[in-house]
Amino acid sequence: MNVDVVGKYLSTLPEDDDHPYRTGPWRPQTSEWDADDLTVVAGELPRDLDGVYLRNTENPLHPAMKAYHPFDGDAMVHLVGFRDGKAFYRNRFVQTDGFVQENAAGRALWPGLAEPVGLAQRDYGWGARTLMKDASSTDVTVHRGVALTSFYQCGDLYRVDPFTGATLGKQDWNGAFPSDWGVSAHPKVDDRTGELLFFNYSKQDPYMHYGVVDATNTLVHYVDVPLPGPRLPHDMAFTENYAILNDLPLFWEPEYLERNAHVARFHRDLPSRFAVVPRRGQTSQIQWFEADPTYVLHFTNAYEDGDEIVLDGFYQGDPEPADNGLGDKWQRAFRFLALDRMQARLHRWRFNLVTGGVREEQLSDSITEFGMINPGHAGVDYRYAYAATGRPGWFLFDGLVKHDLATGAEDRFAFADGVYGSETAMAPRVGSTGEDDGYLVTITTDMNADASYCLVFDAARVGDGPVCTLALPERVCSGTHSTWAAGSELRRWQQTDTAAEAIGL
Repeated sequence: MNVDVVGKYLSTLPEDDDHPYRTGPWRPQTSEWDADDLTVVAGELPRDLDGVYLRNTENPLHPAMKAYHPFDGDAMVHLVGFRDGKAFYRNRFVQTDGFVQENAAGRALWPGLAEPVGLAQRDYGWGARTLMKDASSTDVTVHRGVALTSFYQCGDLYRVDPFTGATLGKQDWNGAFPSDWGVSAHPKVDDRTGELLFFNYSKQDPYMHYGVVDATNTLVHYVDVPLPGPRLPHDMAFTENYAILNDLPLFWEPEYLERNAHVARFHRDLPSRFAVVPRRGQTSQIQWFEADPTYVLHFTNAYEDGDEIVLDGFYQGDPEPADNGLGDKWQRAFRFLALDRMQARLHRWRFNLVTGGVREEQLSDSITEFGMINPGHAGVDYRYAYAATGRPGWFLFDGLVKHDLATGAEDRFAFADGVYGSETAMAPRVGSTGEDDGYLVTITTDMNADASYCLVFDAARVGDGPVCTLALPERVCSGTHSTWAAGSELRRWQQTDTAAEAIGL
């Protein structure tokens, strides 16, 4: 493995830091690395794995003003590229406006999720709450050959080179980007049409918009989605002809909002509402469906089945876990992040477009979340979802589950104690012929070895364990979302003969 440190940033975090989401598996990184010809420490790297795995990570450099929340950290993108039986690694901080200004100041300038907006040291900010920093550290996706990072409560989309990790600036959609509202985390890319679908939300009426960017990077559709008040949607889904948005009964308490305080509560007496709208449809064409009250962080997929829209996602049995006094102060403070406390299970909703009826069912008894699918099946009927299991009481992924939605069978792999994974992307094998004909790629944080590895699994046989383990140059901070970009979808990849040429060596 050929390794170079290409950047290093000064951290002002205390040496005796005891915050569990800034230490241990969540210890932030300060260095940026280039590593080529990654060392295979076990197994063999498949030659028919071709593309780039990208992962976004919350990676703070400075203490919070009062109370740090794990989602406040600055974006750091990690990428592992595969080609011709070799692999390379890059990691870079995303150069957001907030990151650049706080790095220059050497301290936090904006409050985080667990802090009042009145603490802001600047009279401007980002996000649905306003006066927050757009950390762009939640999601990462790829549209038109460029990676886009996003913020969970709306912000700019930052363009990142999927080969080098370098920040290329903000996405502007030829001047049409909705800068006053931004874009929420989890915009969706439809590989069949080349479109990017997104939503945003704020405290201003109509409280939500839905939009479409076409394959030429032009904002071609942007409509209001009227809601009863400010809401906190996190994800969306789409089918070949429809987009599915949501109005779920976990949102800011109106009485606190009047005092500019943001206190989220689960309103158990209200239904979950889902909006189904034609992908280029108008506000008047939105059809609303009501279902059992819950909150859903992430949907796996949606598709059309006759007159019905089928939507799959992770239903939370307890979106607002009580502080029962069990565990230490940190477990109680962050109980709403633990999958077992939220009781997140794979769930299915069926919306009948003719009758307006709703049917729903639990698809699994297992506690899982952060589901991924074969990207070639997004928006159409599918069979397999690959999801994470969580360490009880903590926001850490301790294993993988392959859900077979046709049979209900589950294929599992558990990481060793002290080893935690990332959201696991599915990478179809070059020339693949089946839905699970490919690989699963993830990055682990190994507390036992004080190291990180990139693991590659056979998607058809998850329980057999990784077929290849690659060493990374430094232990990677735990994080949230990832994506896979096939080499065939990356323009520069297609124009070069080797991985070295693709990354500019």
